[in-house]
Formats: sequence, C-alpha cells, structure tokens
Amino acid sequence: MAKKQVNPTRMELTRLKRKLVTAIRGHKLLKDKRDELMRQFLDLVRENKVLREKVEAGIQAANKNFVLARAGMADEVLNVAMMAPSQRVYLEAGERNVMSVDIPVFEYKTRSADANNIYSYGFAFTSSDLDGAVKSLSDVLPDLLKLAEIEKSCQLMAAEIEKTRRRVNALEHVMIPELQENIKYITMKLDENERSTQIRLMKVKDMMLEEAIEERREKNARATRVSGSSVEAPQEM
Repeated sequence: MAKKQVNPTRMELTRLKRKLVTAIRGHKLLKDKRDELMRQFLDLVRENKVLREKVEAGIQAANKNFVLARAGMADEVLNVAMMAPSQRVYLEAGERNVMSVDIPVFEYKTRSADANNIYSYGFAFTSSDLDGAVKSLSDVLPDLLKLAEIEKSCQLMAAEIEKTRRRVNALEHVMIPELQENIKYITMKLDENERSTQIRLMKVKDMMLEEAIEERREKNARATRVSGSSVEAPQEM
C-alpha cells in the first residue's frame, strides 16, 4: 500500500514514472560526485599529513634556535634586533571550484624579491642561532600557508561530502522506494479497475445474449402458435 494518498490515474502514473527516472539519474550523479569528493578528500588528507609534519618540524627548529639565541643574548639586544622587520608579506586569498565546493587558494608576495632580505638587524651583536631561527621561519612560511589552505579545503570538502551522503541516502532509502511503491500501487489499482470493467462488460454481454435468446424464443413460440391456429381453422369448416 502507498505510504501517502495518491490518485490512481494514468496521468499520475506517468508523472511518477518520470519523477522516478529523474530520481534514479540524480542518485547516480550524486553517488559519482560523492566518490570523486572522497577521492580528492583523501588525497588532500595525505598531503595535509606530510605538510603538517614538515611545518611542525620547521617550527620546532625555529623555536629551538630562538631558545638558544635568547640564552646567549641579552633581552634588550634581542628585542631591538626584532623590533623593525625588514621584510613584509602580502597575502591574497582566492577561490577554486572543485566539484561545486569553493576551496581557498592563498598566494603571497614579499616586499622585496631578495630571499636573503629577512634579517632586520646587523650581525655584530647577534648570535647565529637567531639567524637560524629567522631563516627557519622564513622557509616554513610557504608550507604554513599551503597547510592552512589544505586544512580549510578539507573542512569544506568534508562538509560537502556529508551533505552529499545525506542526499544519496535520502534518494536511495526514502524517495526512490516510495516512488516505486506508489507506482506499484497505482499499477495494481489500474489493473484491478480494468479487470472490473472487463467483468462488467462480460456480464452485460451475457445479459444481452440472454435477453436476445429469450426474445427469440418468445418470437418462435408466437410464430408456432400462429401457424398452429391457422392450420386448425380449415378443418373446422
């Protein structure tokens, strides 16, 4: 029995069949989209793992060098050395569409194209550990931005995968079975109505045949009586 009230008409049956074809096609497309999103998501997760390990190693090395530099330098000298940075970074954020998901794309530019223009101090009163810390942070910056881009992309793709999965499940377990059940119900109703119509027509036909036979019998009986009376009349004369 259909879960909701539907009109058992041929027009409704045609409409539901079209809707079922569209639902099946949409289900296939959504499944393909979900599978492709999962594939790209897993690629991003693997890339994220490698980048995170690399970034954490770079930051750990920078922190270690900063600790050594602070241990070998006076706080006043360290604060003066890091007071006025000589390099500036300009970050530009864009978007890239991947399977209907707008993932961020980060690009950065530096004020100076010289890769060695990262030291904002002279080398006379600073230690080499401070140089190593600054260099480590400078080297880890591109990977850090790439890591932020990939992690945000993973979050957005995970949300889209969950949304697509819910849609696929709704189509597969709710909408398509309900449409199939309604189509089956209407088909059974139409077949039942057709059988009932045929039975009624057969009964009407039988009744008409019986009436025609009865009428012919009566006609024959009348003709027999008329012919019998016409034969007896001359004998009496």
